[in-house]
Amino acid sequence: MTPDEARRVPKVLLHDHLDGGLRVDTIRELADHIGHDLPADDPDELAAWFRAGADTGDILQYLATFAHTVPLLQTADALERVAAEAAADLAADGVVHAEVRFAPELHAGPGDDTGLGSLDEAIEAVAAGFARGSAEAGTIQVDTIVCAMRTEGRSADVAEAAVRWLGRGVVAFDLAGAETGFPPSDHTDALDIAHRGLAAVTIHASERPGLELIADALRLGAQRIGHGVLLIEDCTVDGDGDLVLGSLARYVRDRRIPLELCPSCNVQIGAVPTIADHPVGPFLRAGIVATVNTDNRLMSGVSVSSELGLVADTFDLSWDEVRQLQRNAAAATFADHDRRSALLAQIDAGFASLVAG
Repeated sequence: MTPDEARRVPKVLLHDHLDGGLRVDTIRELADHIGHDLPADDPDELAAWFRAGADTGDILQYLATFAHTVPLLQTADALERVAAEAAADLAADGVVHAEVRFAPELHAGPGDDTGLGSLDEAIEAVAAGFARGSAEAGTIQVDTIVCAMRTEGRSADVAEAAVRWLGRGVVAFDLAGAETGFPPSDHTDALDIAHRGLAAVTIHASERPGLELIADALRLGAQRIGHGVLLIEDCTVDGDGDLVLGSLARYVRDRRIPLELCPSCNVQIGAVPTIADHPVGPFLRAGIVATVNTDNRLMSGVSVSSELGLVADTFDLSWDEVRQLQRNAAAATFADHDRRSALLAQIDAGFASLVAG
């Protein structure tokens, strides 16, 4: 698949973090405005610094790079700006629908005349930015997923805030952050709040113990799994090279639980050794609802199109298989039924045009 073909594919994005997708020039401007020291001044060197942190194979070093994005996003103006820019960048990359997540508790401190004093103020700013950027682009809808940090103690408050904003730009609740030692079951109160408020729920499960974290997330009502790459440990390969699913993997397939796979990031944090070892291709061919996502476009140095092209080339996907990835994502969005139906029709029409042309 050529880069142009990948860009022209009508794409749906389910797993992308707002604070991991800033433009380098925006980082430099926001840092200069608040006097934040960056690890490099030159734009190319700064982009390379973020990528180098992601390429260590160590999730803690990967997460450490956010020390130079999160501090810049402590005002409503900054959050709205980067949200609008994210919508514009995704639209330019051929994305027609996106659900981008952020953790309001990382941006809502005590507040002052210019800062954010509540979770609601942070959510309002991001939702406004996505709405403005989507309207200006005219080809994309970007919705918000609200994350609670599983290492902290505010998840119930964050879930309540997410429920308050449902239908006003927010579509779901998520548990994010470090996972090992912080299982979803530590946050049953927050998840109960989300379920009672009829919020959709997705839960990160990418670290070890992978199968236990995935199973815990499913027991607690996750409708999608963030990453889920280690589900491959519940699978074997038969003599014909086909994937044989264990009981948990069969459950995920048979219950149509979407996996928000992020191939480059999954390699960078050491979940799998190389892209060729990533299970996205085998999962897709085994009937699991696999989707391709970016996670953090800045840190991983990727776009939605580059990830799709990488996966298509690595696994020699047919056009029908590439289309299935996008149909999987469209059907898995937390948008309403009419929007999902429209996306599926748009994807089918777009692929028909690509293949014919």
